[in-house]
Amino acid sequence: MPIEVKVPQLPESVSDATLLSWHKAPGDTVSRDESLVELETDKVVLDVPAPVSGVLKEIRVQNGATVRAGELLAVLEPGEARAAPPPAVKPAAAVAPPAQETAQVKGRSAGKSGPAARRVAAETGLDAAALAGSGREGRVLKADVLQAARGVPADVAKAAAAVPVASTGRGERRVPMSRLRARIAQRMVEAQQSAAMLTTFNEVDLTEVIALRNRHRDAFEKQHGVKLGFMSFFVKAALEALRRFPVVNASVENSEIIYHDYYDIGIAVSTERGLIVPVVRDADRLSFGQVEGAIADYGRRAREGSISMEDLTGGTFTITNGGIFGSLLSTPILNPPQSGILGMHKIQERPMAVNGQVVVRPVMYLALTYDHRIIDGREAVQFLVAVKDALEDPGRLLLQV
Repeated sequence: MPIEVKVPQLPESVSDATLLSWHKAPGDTVSRDESLVELETDKVVLDVPAPVSGVLKEIRVQNGATVRAGELLAVLEPGEARAAPPPAVKPAAAVAPPAQETAQVKGRSAGKSGPAARRVAAETGLDAAALAGSGREGRVLKADVLQAARGVPADVAKAAAAVPVASTGRGERRVPMSRLRARIAQRMVEAQQSAAMLTTFNEVDLTEVIALRNRHRDAFEKQHGVKLGFMSFFVKAALEALRRFPVVNASVENSEIIYHDYYDIGIAVSTERGLIVPVVRDADRLSFGQVEGAIADYGRRAREGSISMEDLTGGTFTITNGGIFGSLLSTPILNPPQSGILGMHKIQERPMAVNGQVVVRPVMYLALTYDHRIIDGREAVQFLVAVKDALEDPGRLLLQV
């Protein structure tokens, strides 16, 4: 009996999705849980897996169409999935494929692939499911596809793909925004129009944080299985400041201020598709190792395109790090309905006056953008000073003083 494949239940507040691309064509065999098609919502890309093994009999919706929850996408004829036929032997006169490519091709048991990898595979005519992945648990990454397509090391292929092709003309291209980019644009405009945003700045001497990190980074990684970065220090410092100034952790709804007695910290992550903000839930209950682990996991899943809508929902305060791109100073935009966002920047050595002496110290500029409707300038400045004090004396983070 034919099996209908329908659009799954979409996340709360999402009414529809765009069908990005089919991974199978009518007549192809599929295995249970194998990804059939990608759907793009305002924030995430969803994979629709095959409910049973069998043959894809019919596709009802084409690429680019807008679909809603429960809408029929395709029809499957159930049955045992047949193994993929062996590749045809090329004539002796044919040019042999590069050794690197041959080394990358495996059977259908290879790891899953992310959306970026599948898109590149479709463009180059490769089958992402037949490639060996270098990601966690054998997941096929974009660099793996580029490597297989060009027969060169993945890092070289990735760098080459980023080099723009020189053009002698003055052509123009019109490319429609992805749903994610359109949603980002919409939220940025809404933030500017709905909140009275103001930014205050300070600087922090990270000498003690760097020294502490250097002393314990090896033992930390051995114990927790994750590297000790700077973000966990900033999350912990922000938590201490939020406890002292709870209005920065609040939000506005109509004429009411909603104070949150929990701390869900959004960490801005840049992806190929745009900026997303996964949320570390109950961050105040997590250790340094758990914070770093959560951030590392979100970063990996963001690159692979496996972030869920639930990961991006909510949040009471956000931290964004433009320093990883070299930003020296910026004014972050609020992530509505939140009332505060902390901007980190590049660490740069600068001369500073310390105890009457000029010394060179690793310094970072901090920026706090806040909603002036409910947060006064005094509270904003004192919040940022509290973050600075905690980072310049990181032992306070452990003692909570």
